[in-house]
Amino acid sequence: MKTKDNLQSAFAGESQANRKYLAFADKAAKEGFNKVSRLFKVVAEAETIHAHKHLQIMGGVKSTLENLNSAVEGENYEYTEMYPQFIAEAEQEGNNAARASFHLANEAEKAHGALFKKAHQAIEGNQDLDTESFHLCPVCGYVAENHAPDKCPICGAPGSNFKEY
Repeated sequence: MKTKDNLQSAFAGESQANRKYLAFADKAAKEGFNKVSRLFKVVAEAETIHAHKHLQIMGGVKSTLENLNSAVEGENYEYTEMYPQFIAEAEQEGNNAARASFHLANEAEKAHGALFKKAHQAIEGNQDLDTESFHLCPVCGYVAENHAPDKCPICGAPGSNFKEY
């Protein structure tokens, strides 16, 4: 099935382009190029539109319960297999920056998995989450429920820097 493989490749490429362009937008803004920053942001959003369409055509968006199952599986894979291997390899190569990045991501993925499991249980009970808001650590990606902690339990960033959703 060449088309299925192509959809998967296109989804991955568009998803990566979105993230890369958002990073480029931040850099352009920090350097004072606000219009270039906006260009990167609008094209990043366009790449998201493409990625979502490819994922839908692949049948990758299902019921909320099925989507939560997929999310739990994905997070579990990341923190039990993928990141531990990446951490070990970075340590072997002496790449401390990569090891630290992988470690922070690994710890955050554990928290994400727990949140998705909680949401899964709520949906199984035909209820929504009882959480009023989520708070994102801008350094490591840890997500807290209802209020930001005084400091991030993973990286120690001040809770006052967390972004509320």
